[in-house]
Amino acid sequence: METPTSTRERLVAAMADQLARRGLHGVGLSELLAQAKAPKGVMYHHFPGGKQALAVAAIEQIAQRIGDSLDHLLRKEPDPVAALQIWIQAAQRRLDTSGFEHGCPLATVALESTAQDTELRAALASAFGTLRRRMADALVRSGLADPMAHGLASLMVATYEGGLIQARVAGSSAPMAQATQALLALLKAYTRPGDRT
Repeated sequence: METPTSTRERLVAAMADQLARRGLHGVGLSELLAQAKAPKGVMYHHFPGGKQALAVAAIEQIAQRIGDSLDHLLRKEPDPVAALQIWIQAAQRRLDTSGFEHGCPLATVALESTAQDTELRAALASAFGTLRRRMADALVRSGLADPMAHGLASLMVATYEGGLIQARVAGSSAPMAQATQALLALLKAYTRPGDRT
């Protein structure tokens, strides 16, 4: 990942990092500005809507980054089941090396959001939708029928996010590893030639 250069980019990068570690309500403005090396008041210049507008920009960037990494992985590993395994294992390693502090910011913020957070929820829904579509497209390219591909893609995202949440609170990668193992076995059964429905 490139080092952010502009003040706006540094603010978005700092918010993305803080969302993964602390969630939206745990982000302190002073700490965020210090991490971004930005003077006080500059956030409102770039984000007149304040912390929530910055969070929306961070979520959009996170979704783009995750989508790009998935695309890159699927170009290197065209088998979607193998690519998913690599992707989940990488997320698991990041969580392990952070001492179970650095989870997925999308899930963290989604759990905190309320019905009043319409822009935030719209950004999250778009991010999750993008992940599901990219995974479903990969499954369709591998020969799976469209409705099943979309259903399995939803299950993949749910397993990824739910596994990270469970591992984070347990302080152990075991819940994520167990869920991943079961999901991969299911995907292999559905993507074997002759079993594609």
